[in-house]
Amino acid sequence: MLALASVMGSQQAVAKGVDALVTDTAALLMESDVAANDAPIALASETPLVMPESPLVAPELKPYEPPKAPDFNFIKSRTNPDVKPYKFLDDQTWVGIPVFAAGLIAKAEKTAFRQDYNNPNTKIRLIKYNFHSEIDNYTQYLPLALTIGMKIGGVESRSDWPRFWASSAASAAIMAGLVNGIKYTSSEMRPDGSTRNSWPSGHTATAFLAATILHKEYGLTRSPWYSVGAYTLATATGVMRVLNNRHWISDVLSGAGIGILSVELGYGLMDLLFKQRGLQRGDMSIYPDLRANPSFFAISMGIGLGNKNLSLPAFDFDIPSELSDGEPIGSNQPLQLKFRSATAVGVEGAYFFNPYIGVGGRLRVKATPINGWSAFALSEEQGVQEFLNDPLLENSIQKISLTIESDHINEFAADAGVYFSLPFSSRFALGSKLLFGRSIMDDIEIKANYSGNQLLFNDEWIDDDDAPMFTLSESITDYTWDYINVSATNSFKFGTGISLTYAHKNSFSWRVFCDYDFSRKTFTASYNPFGVMQGLSPDTVEEMNVFFNWDITKPVESSVRKNLHQWVLGGALCVSF
Repeated sequence: MLALASVMGSQQAVAKGVDALVTDTAALLMESDVAANDAPIALASETPLVMPESPLVAPELKPYEPPKAPDFNFIKSRTNPDVKPYKFLDDQTWVGIPVFAAGLIAKAEKTAFRQDYNNPNTKIRLIKYNFHSEIDNYTQYLPLALTIGMKIGGVESRSDWPRFWASSAASAAIMAGLVNGIKYTSSEMRPDGSTRNSWPSGHTATAFLAATILHKEYGLTRSPWYSVGAYTLATATGVMRVLNNRHWISDVLSGAGIGILSVELGYGLMDLLFKQRGLQRGDMSIYPDLRANPSFFAISMGIGLGNKNLSLPAFDFDIPSELSDGEPIGSNQPLQLKFRSATAVGVEGAYFFNPYIGVGGRLRVKATPINGWSAFALSEEQGVQEFLNDPLLENSIQKISLTIESDHINEFAADAGVYFSLPFSSRFALGSKLLFGRSIMDDIEIKANYSGNQLLFNDEWIDDDDAPMFTLSESITDYTWDYINVSATNSFKFGTGISLTYAHKNSFSWRVFCDYDFSRKTFTASYNPFGVMQGLSPDTVEEMNVFFNWDITKPVESSVRKNLHQWVLGGALCVSF
């Protein structure tokens, strides 16, 4: 009773204290309001009361936050709520199939990026310049390493660790089966002539497999910039495989298609097996919106049309009159080059500031085969042999041959400029561009080789026409020289084009385009059929300089300046972001 009275007394004291506090507060408010010219008064009793939450009401769930700490639970499964399970057919884009088919088309059109096999002396090489780097042995794995690194760092992705391991392993197994099964069935010779397992490229397939895993785990669930970076690295790996002379462009395209397709199939199979278990994040969107995200990164292939022939003026060797009876040599021998349709492969990207305008750039390689270059080499080889048809020379010659270093003109172009987009809807957009850049062309070249005895110049021949011009030496020589070379100047270029883009799914879009490029180049042919004399008879070369002031081994040149109007019709696979 005493305790109860004490509690009640305490409550009454608290109540009186509260009443006194309210009274004092109201009085203060009234005094301040009077001082403020009778402003309206809000009494404490008029303030709405906030009732405390009932302990029976469940608190509101906070959105799930990914763990900030590193995640080393490589075998522990974790499923987040409200992540919609993936369906096999809904998640397949099948974009790898057309990319693989593009490689198959490039492989069938061998003359676009390869030499003419009808000439047994043709060297199998795509790019004449020497380039060697082993970085592509490591960049093929870099997107996968980035994916694993971010998962260890606690950056939540599409799958938990067990589902990620299973999906990646299934993808790699499918890729290995497809690549090796095709490689050792097709028996395609590598560009460097080392082995017959060129098509498709295993390095490129691995690189695009790794890039597509990063695309699925982070590009679709967090930011498409992960996809752009991943596919840029994968494309760089494929380009270096070509520059290293280890693969044809057809090998790289087919390898890229296999890499993408393998991941889609591997992840699709694991989606059927795991269902919702192990999912942590869903895709941000299934279909790209070209009105909201017109920015893109694209891999393209097309057919080049335009100039069909190149005619260089006749060669004039300017031989001294004492040796030619005053008649010019070579004045009626123009060089006619006829081009086939080119094959163009490139990468392109643009960042848009709004749905209509952006900036970007393009890298493209275009290979244009030369008609009849092999036949020209064989004809010239016969001409050199006729030049050396003297019985004395026949005894000295062991071999004379011409080797084609390249029978197609490769153009490497880098452009940058302004891009435009006009979206018709979220899935269709018309595009255009205005680009300025630089064009670099590879040479086409034929080398010649002479092996046999050297010849000594007979000084008596100058005064006695009946004396032999040469005497046979016991010295043996093996001499190689540039027989003919056709080069083009590096030049400024500008281009434009029109395209139609269709938003497919999972950030992938398809594009058909027609591009136009203009440049003005000077083509120069350097012709040296008498270069054999430097190896055959060096002292004869010296005597010609002394007596006739004529360097017989100096090549003659012929040049022409030409406007190049080039069109490329093709298609592209884009990653929209």
